[in-house]
Amino acid sequence: MTDLADLTPLVPDMTAWRHHLHAHPETAFEEVGTQAFIAERLAEFGLEPQLGLGKTGVVATLTRGQSNRAIGLRADIDALDIPEANTFAYASKTPGKMHACGHDGHTAMLLGAAKYLSEHGGFDGTVHFIFQPAEENEGGGKAMVEDGLFDCFPMEAVYGMHNWPYLPFGHTAVALGPMMASFDVFEITLTGRGTHAAMPHKGDDVLLAAGELIVALQSIASRLIDPLDPVVVSVTQIHGGDTWNVLPGSAVLRGTVRAFSAATQDAVEAAMRRTAEAVASVHGAAASVRYERRYPATINDPREGAFCAEVLGGLVGADKVDTQPRPNMGAEDFAFLLDKKPGAYVWLGTAGPEGGVPLHNPAYDFNDAALPLGAAYWVRLARAALPVR
Repeated sequence: MTDLADLTPLVPDMTAWRHHLHAHPETAFEEVGTQAFIAERLAEFGLEPQLGLGKTGVVATLTRGQSNRAIGLRADIDALDIPEANTFAYASKTPGKMHACGHDGHTAMLLGAAKYLSEHGGFDGTVHFIFQPAEENEGGGKAMVEDGLFDCFPMEAVYGMHNWPYLPFGHTAVALGPMMASFDVFEITLTGRGTHAAMPHKGDDVLLAAGELIVALQSIASRLIDPLDPVVVSVTQIHGGDTWNVLPGSAVLRGTVRAFSAATQDAVEAAMRRTAEAVASVHGAAASVRYERRYPATINDPREGAFCAEVLGGLVGADKVDTQPRPNMGAEDFAFLLDKKPGAYVWLGTAGPEGGVPLHNPAYDFNDAALPLGAAYWVRLARAALPVR
C-alpha cells in the first residue's frame, strides 16, 4: 500500500500549487482562474478535464484495468470574503478575499493524488477527481449535482475530506453517521409606524420589538426542541434606524439555524414564525419571516465511514482515528453529494504542537506538512476501494 514516502517527491509541486492558489483566492462561482489552473495541471498529468459543472467546477476521470466500478474523490476550491492578516510571500493578492478554510490545500492534495495515480495506477476501475466550487454559503455541491455530476460521471460512492486545525496533526476523525449540521438562514422583517424618538407612544417601536425577539428566539432551542436534539439558533445581524431622533418604521434581523434532522428544522421554522408574529403583535407591529434551507446535514454512510476509518488507520495508525467524534454544528455542502450517493467525509488533523489557528480566521493558513498525508489518503482510498484482483 501507499505510504507517505511514496508521495514525498510530489511535496514541492503540491506546495507550489497550494501557495499559488492561496495567493490568488476566488470566491463562490467566480473561481475562473482557479478552474483554469486546475485544468492545466490535470492536462499535464495526461487527463482530460471537463469544465462547466456547477459553473466553475472541474472533473477529470482516470481509468485503469477492466473493472466497471467507479468512485469519486471531491475537493472544494473556493475562498472566503475575508481580508487576510498574514504577511508571508504567498499571502492573498486579492483585497478582501483569502483562503481562510484550507480549500487551497484540499485542491493541492487532490491534484497530488491525481498526478500520482495517473503515473502509478495500482487500482482497477475508474476514479473521478471532483473539484467543486462555491462550498462556502452558495451550495456549489448542489449546483454540480443539478448539472448532472452523477449522470455524466457514474460512480458507486463519493468521498470528501477537510483539514481540521482542532485535531492534532496526524490525527483523523470520521463519524459513522452525522458529521456536520444543516445550514439554514432566516430574515425577519418587523414593520410598524415610525415616529419621533421623543414621542414613542405615537408609533410602534420596532427596535424594542427586535430586542425582545432576539431574546425570545433563544427559547426555541432551550424550551421548544427536545434537549437531546442538537440545534443552534443564532441572530447574526440587526439593521434598523438611520438617525438619532427617529424611531424607524422597520427593522431586520438575520441569522442561522443549525440542526441534524429535517424534523428539527421543521420545528424551528414553525416556532420562529409563531414567535416573531407574537412578539411583533405585542408592540403593534407586524412580522414577516423568510426561512431558507441552504445545506442539509452531512451524514456519513456507516459502512463507508468504517471503510474510510480502516484506510486512515492503515495510514496513520488505528489509535489516531476517531470514529466517534462529536458532530460539528458547522455545515458542509458535500451533504448534497451524500444525499445522492453513499460515501463519507473525514477530518484530517492539522494542528501543530502550539495549536492551530481556527478556520475562517484572518490569520489562518493551511499546514503544508499535511499535503503528503492527505494525498496519500486519497491514493490509499482509491486503491482500497478499487483493488486489483
